[in-house]
Amino acid sequence: MTDTTVIILTKNEETDIERCIRSVEGWVKRIVIVDSGSTDRTVEIAERLGVEIVRHEPFVDYGRQFNWAIDNLRIKTTWVFRLDADEVVTPELRKELEKELEHHATDDVSGFMMRYKVEFMGRYLMHGGFYPFQKITIFKYGKGRFEERAMGEHIVLSEGRCMDLKNDAIHHTLKTLDLYINKHNWYATREVQDYFDVRSGRENALLDGQPEKAKKLRDGLYYRLPMFLRARLFFWYRYYLRLGFLDGTPGYIFAFMQAYWYRTLVDAKLYEHNLKNNNK
Repeated sequence: MTDTTVIILTKNEETDIERCIRSVEGWVKRIVIVDSGSTDRTVEIAERLGVEIVRHEPFVDYGRQFNWAIDNLRIKTTWVFRLDADEVVTPELRKELEKELEHHATDDVSGFMMRYKVEFMGRYLMHGGFYPFQKITIFKYGKGRFEERAMGEHIVLSEGRCMDLKNDAIHHTLKTLDLYINKHNWYATREVQDYFDVRSGRENALLDGQPEKAKKLRDGLYYRLPMFLRARLFFWYRYYLRLGFLDGTPGYIFAFMQAYWYRTLVDAKLYEHNLKNNNK
């Protein structure tokens, strides 16, 4: 058993939470659900599976919620593992983690960059620049915290080096289109807030690997392009240049929703914000 605390932030995750917990139970020392007001069966399912449940409201953003968990859960394990309710650790990744977490428990490795295979509408998205999606998910307690930004937050290591893992976790992105749309409408509002935070000089920590590249592209190059046109260019880049069309109908829907819908919605909310402020 690895000396690891898994933290899962939840709100209304009854569809995914059991699958997520099952993928880490039995080989980590501690699993904690930090719930922010679920009204479905999320807490009931977690209780049945015997994991710890802590409630913390209000939920401000992912970074602040997770940092609250780090500061208040009295963690005594070497490693902290942030896992989303719609994510699953595969058997191959489990074996790799059991080996690497023990091997690097006392050296200068402070975190691990995990690879994700994105599942959408029953298909893994292997093209369009979506595979492998990478982010730091595991870090030594006391040596990592989340950026506290409204959107696009990542774990930042305070010291030590980060290692890449070789095996994939699975990220399930869709319950229903209605939930997907509602969630991304909320994301779009947060991204507008983040846009202005970044331009005021806030929340600009240096990240590791792929997340730092993505942040520079989003916060820098992307927002220098003309409003609304950049969403169209983003679709063409993902779907045609990065071969997203090879993922069939799910690949088209995902690229369309990410660009023509979500990115256009962000621009529309930026336009609305600017219009209101110019009319004051």
